Amino acid sequence: MLIYLIIILVLLIGYYAFTYFRQRKIMNLLTQEQFIEGYRKAQLIDVREPQEFDKGHIRGARNIPLTQLKQSMSAIRPDKPVYLYCQNTSRSARAAQILHKNKYVDLNVLQGGFKKWTGKIDRKK
Repeated sequence: MLIYLIIILVLLIGYYAFTYFRQRKIMNLLTQEQFIEGYRKAQLIDVREPQEFDKGHIRGARNIPLTQLKQSMSAIRPDKPVYLYCQNTSRSARAAQILHKNKYVDLNVLQGGFKKWTGKIDRKK
């Protein structure tokens, strides 16, 4: 019984390690300072749900929720850098994977997400 638990644990660790390194290969995880340096010359996309976006978002961001990303692919230019963020980092990393599968190459994700953002924000009134 113990051997099965060890095997399952090793498989889980292997899966998460594989996913982590694969994500790092297809996207750039940027600090807030690095993100600020480049996002004004890029496509800034908030992949959170509309109600989260309305409560507060980075100034200049477009809201394309992760749940609608595949249907909204035509709204994102593949020839320009894409800067993604969500509440932390998980949804934006998944969005980067989806975009990468569709031939987008310059993918950048805000480390720590919106909850760590200290820059200017807009809110929907």
